[in-house]
Amino acid sequence: EVQLVESGGGLVQAGGSLRLSCAAYNLHIKDYAMAWFRQAPGKARELAAVYDWDGDDPVYTDSVKGRFTISRDHEKNTIYLTMNNLNPDDTAVYTCAAGWYGTAFTELYGGRGTQVTVSS
Repeated sequence: EVQLVESGGGLVQAGGSLRLSCAAYNLHIKDYAMAWFRQAPGKARELAAVYDWDGDDPVYTDSVKGRFTISRDHEKNTIYLTMNNLNPDDTAVYTCAAGWYGTAFTELYGGRGTQVTVSS
């Protein structure tokens, strides 16, 4: 059974930083495009960051550009989302996903998510 397990969420003050992790089981991250989604209360799910299987040119939604970085560790079979200069608008459940990426991301597997809360 494929599993994607997120961790690293929590409560942080505005301006602070967090690093989220997503460990993959029974799936090799090097074979998939990997993404981080987020969903804030009452809002649509948003693709925050994604990179294709080759890891080149990650793509970020405009609101996180320059603050968030998606990265990966093949030995640990884990992807990360480093989030800096957080603000209350970043409050959301963050989930990671594996799939295909072309003009859009097609999700094949997803995790359960980790809550990030940013206080003002």
